Amino acid sequence: MIAPVLLALLQAPAADPGPVYVGLARQLAVHPPRIEASITVDGDLSEPVWAQAARLTGFSEYRPADGRAADDSTEVLVWYAPDAMYFGIRAYEIHGSVVRATLADRDNIDADDNVQILLDTYDDHRRALLFAVNPLGVQEDGVRSEGQDAGAAGGSAFTGRFDGVVDLNPDFVYQSKGHVTPWGYQIEVRIPFKSLHYQSTDPQTWGVQVVREVQHSGYEDTWTPVLRANASFLIQSGSLEGLTQLHRGLVMDLSPEYTTKVDGAPGAGRYVYKATPEIGGNVRWGVTQNLALSGTAHPDFSQIEADVGQVTLNQRFALFFPEKRPFFLEGLEQFDTPNTLIYTRQIGLPVAGAKLTGKVGATNVGYLLAVDDKQNSSTGSNPVFNILRVRHDLGASSTLGLAYTDRIDGDQYNRVLGADGRVIWRKIWFTQAQFVGSWTDDAAGARAGKLWDLTLFDRTGRAYGNHAEFLGVSPEFEARSGFVNRVNFVNLRFFNRFSWYGKPGGLVEQLSTFLGVEPLWRYDDFFHARSPIEGGYEDDWFANLRGGWGLSAQFTDFEEVFDAAPYAGYQVINPTDTTALGTPRSLYNLPAGNLGVTSPNRALTVSANAAYGATPIFAEGSRGHATSLSGTVAWRPTASLRIEARFVNQRISRARDGSHFSTENIPRLKIEYQLTRDIFFRYVGQYTAAQQDSLKDPSTGRPILLDSATTARVGPASGFTSNAFRNDVLFSYRPVPGTVIFLGYGASLTEPRDFRFESLTRSSDGFFLKASYLFRM
Repeated sequence: MIAPVLLALLQAPAADPGPVYVGLARQLAVHPPRIEASITVDGDLSEPVWAQAARLTGFSEYRPADGRAADDSTEVLVWYAPDAMYFGIRAYEIHGSVVRATLADRDNIDADDNVQILLDTYDDHRRALLFAVNPLGVQEDGVRSEGQDAGAAGGSAFTGRFDGVVDLNPDFVYQSKGHVTPWGYQIEVRIPFKSLHYQSTDPQTWGVQVVREVQHSGYEDTWTPVLRANASFLIQSGSLEGLTQLHRGLVMDLSPEYTTKVDGAPGAGRYVYKATPEIGGNVRWGVTQNLALSGTAHPDFSQIEADVGQVTLNQRFALFFPEKRPFFLEGLEQFDTPNTLIYTRQIGLPVAGAKLTGKVGATNVGYLLAVDDKQNSSTGSNPVFNILRVRHDLGASSTLGLAYTDRIDGDQYNRVLGADGRVIWRKIWFTQAQFVGSWTDDAAGARAGKLWDLTLFDRTGRAYGNHAEFLGVSPEFEARSGFVNRVNFVNLRFFNRFSWYGKPGGLVEQLSTFLGVEPLWRYDDFFHARSPIEGGYEDDWFANLRGGWGLSAQFTDFEEVFDAAPYAGYQVINPTDTTALGTPRSLYNLPAGNLGVTSPNRALTVSANAAYGATPIFAEGSRGHATSLSGTVAWRPTASLRIEARFVNQRISRARDGSHFSTENIPRLKIEYQLTRDIFFRYVGQYTAAQQDSLKDPSTGRPILLDSATTARVGPASGFTSNAFRNDVLFSYRPVPGTVIFLGYGASLTEPRDFRFESLTRSSDGFFLKASYLFRM
C-alpha cells in the first residue's frame, strides 16, 4: 500500500496554482477562467493554460454510502474558451495497478473506471447532459433526467436507484483523450458549445457535477456532497458561474445516408434475394442557442443485431424493445412522460419526419411529425403521427407537463391528451399526478378512455423511504403512439424501504429491503369496492458487499383471479362430445422467490439469477410451477477483446400432476474486437428454443379445442416447437456520431430438434450496408 502512494507523490504533476474549490467544504460556486486559447486534446495536461484553470477537489462517496470522504482522490481542472469548455481530470489510485481500462465501442464503458461530467446548461435541476470518459478516452454520453420514466425510448426498470434515469441514446460531438499513469489515470476533454443547447442570456450559470466510478471497490464518488436523503440528485450539484460571450456560430449538421439491404428468403423452388437500396439523411439546424429543428427522409432502422432475447411463453402482454434509429434518438429525452405515452418505435417504417426540440424560458418543448409507410396502415393510407410534449419548470425542481399525440390513418384516428405534474416538498418528499384521455375512431367504432396515475407521496430518506401510488387505466384507453400494454385495471403500489449502512470496507457496506403490497383490481371492480384479481405481497432485498459484489433476493405471494372472456372459445374434448371450458378457478397463495448475485467488474465478471415458485398458466387457466435460471459471463482478456455469454432458461410444469407445460432456452454469445477507438468487429449468435405442450383442461386433464380467434392469440391447442438460431456479424467504423460505416450480415435458421445443429435450414438472411457522413457547418 505504501509503495503506490509514494510513487504517486513522486510522479504526479505539481499542484496547479489556479483557484481551488473543495467539494467537501461546500465550495460549490465555481468561476472558471475564460481564456482565449486553443489546445490539442491529447490527454496531456502540461500546457501552460491548465495552470490557470479552476481546480475541483474534495470528492466524497455517494454509493453505496453517502457522506464519507472518497478513498481515491480526484482533481478536475476547468476553463473555457469562446467556443468550447475544457476539462482536465487527474484520477489518483492509491491501491496500485487496479485501474480498469479497455478499448470499447461508444457507450460501452460501464465496466471500466470512468469519470462522468454532468452539465445542467439550463441550471434547472431537471436534466443534465452526461459526458463520460474512461481512462483511455473512450466516450459514453447521454442525458440524466429526474422525475420521469424512461419515456419515449420506452419503459423503465426497477434498479434500486432513486436518483433519476440515464438515457445513453443521445450522442454528442466532443473530443477526449486519456491514458493510464503510474499514479492512476489522466483525461483531457473538450466540449464544443456547438454541441450543446443552453440559455440565451449573458452571463450564464450552469449546474455541474462530476461523478467518478471506481471499479475495484464498486464505489461511486461525487465532487459535491450528495445525500441519499433527497428527492433530487441534480439539485445537489455545484455551479459554473460567470460564463460569458459563449460563441456557437452557425449550427447546421447534415448527414446524408446511403443504405442497402439485401434480404433473402425461400422462394418457389429456390432461395430468392431482393435488394432495397435507399438514399436518405438527417439535417439538424440550431435555430437558436436553445432550440433545434431536425428533419429526416427514409431513416434507416439501424437494427444491426437481434434484440436481446426475452422469455415470451406464458406472457399476456406486449414486451418492450428500445428505440435504435438515430433520428428518433436525438433529443428523445424531451419526449419523456410518465407511463410512456410516447414510444417512437410505434412509427414502424417512417417515410419522413421533422422534429423541434429545446427550451424556451422555463418551458421544455418537443414536437415530432412523422409519416409512416402504408404497410403499417389498416386503410391503405400513410399513417401520420403528431406528437407534442411540453414541460414547464415550477420552483426549484417541480414540473408541470402536457402531452398530446395523434395517429391519423385515413379516416381513422387515435388521439391522446394528458397532463402531469410533480411537486417536491421538504427536500425528501414528492407528489406526482397524471391524467390522460384517449379518443379512438376506427372499424370497431368510436370510443374514449382514460388513464390516471397518482403518487400520493414518495419519501426518499437515507434510512427509511416509502411510496404510495394508484394507477388506473380504463378498458377503452388506447395510446397508439405510446407503450401502454395493459388496460382495464387499477393498481395500488405501496412500499416501505429500510436501509442499513456498514462500516467502510466491511463485509456488508449497504443493505436495503423493500416491503410492499400491490393489489390489482378490474377497473370497474375498484369503484364498486370488489376484491382484487391480482397482486399481493412482495419483499425485495439488495446488498452491496465489500469489493463491489452484489446480492439480491425477492419473495412474493400473489393471487390470480381469471376472467371469463379470454376462455370463451375453449372447448374440452370429452369421450363422446365437447363442452365449454368455463371460467378457470381462481388461484390464491402463489408463493415464489428468486436469488441473484453479481460479481465486481473485473476482467471476468459474472451475474446469475435463480427463481422458483407457483405461477398461473394463462393459456390453460391453471396453476403451475416455474423454474427460471439466467446468467451472464463477461470476459475481457485484453483491452480490445470482449466476450459475453448469456443464458436464459424457464420451465413451467402443471401443479396438478407435475407434467411439462413449456420450456424456453435462450443462449446468446457476443464477441467484440475493438481494433481502434473507431473500428470494431462484432459477432452475435442467439438461439431460441421454445416448446409448449398441448393445452389441457385444468380439472380433468382432457385435451382442449380452440376456435380460430383464440388460436391466433395463444397458439395452437396441440402445442408447438420452435428452434430458431440467429447470427449477426458487423463491421463498424464510427469516428464521430453521424459519420459511420456499418457492414453487416445476418441469418436466421431453424431446425426440427433443438441444439442439434445438424438439420439447420435458412429461413431468412440479409446483408446490410449503411454509410453516412456528418457535415458540420
